Amino acid sequence: MSTLVADPIATQVLVREDEGAIVTLTLNRPEHFNALSGELLGALQSALDDIARDRAVRVVIIAARGKGFCAGHDLREIKALATKPAIEALFLECSRMMMTLARLPVPVIAAVHGIATAAGCQLVASCDLAVASSSARFATPGVNIGAFCATPSVALGRAVQRKHAMEMLLTGEMISAERAREIGLVNTVVAPDALPGEVRRLAGLLAGKSRQALATGKRMFYDQLELGIDDAYALASSAIAADLASPEGREGVDAFLEKRAPHWPD
Repeated sequence: MSTLVADPIATQVLVREDEGAIVTLTLNRPEHFNALSGELLGALQSALDDIARDRAVRVVIIAARGKGFCAGHDLREIKALATKPAIEALFLECSRMMMTLARLPVPVIAAVHGIATAAGCQLVASCDLAVASSSARFATPGVNIGAFCATPSVALGRAVQRKHAMEMLLTGEMISAERAREIGLVNTVVAPDALPGEVRRLAGLLAGKSRQALATGKRMFYDQLELGIDDAYALASSAIAADLASPEGREGVDAFLEKRAPHWPD
């Protein structure tokens, strides 16, 4: 009599795959359109914390299995939590994970193949870059159920211009991948079968850069957005001077002047 062995990947809400310096984190709740349950949020936070400490990693890809990319929070879980303190704790956990994406010392690319709504749209907006399939769709539909998409608005309002963000937030209507590209929510739109290849091409391009330059540059970029122009330029001047004075910066300048590929010490 044969015994059926469960597929270990099928039981994981998040799957990590390492290929050289590129890590892919795949949301794996396809039957729930990869809704961000507390378990999935915890798995994402743990994976990102591990990546932040791993200097071998240079790029992270956020992908998903199933028909949808991410349908936001799990409303059944929210209904079960019932009270404001319990629900707020879940959203604070989600907010922490989203901020970790911005603070991660390596670029993060969203590979969006299907719908990304509410916190799923927030996840796309929180990634540094996003490549979308032409079949992807985006929305912040909380207003339709009487709960304005407040936490998604933080990331969305920093990724696109205010009136585009407010249109999505106030109407709750779905927009196409091409419209998402037009307003700056995603960088590129490709045919569905071209999505994996385009994401890998972009990840490979970034993986060849200086890890230090990407880390300091990413941190500086997000920090300066919150400053006045005088302080922003002061921060940027200090950051670029530190880069150019570092071993990585000196190697990069030498390689450029000598017309050769750089050999990054990191």
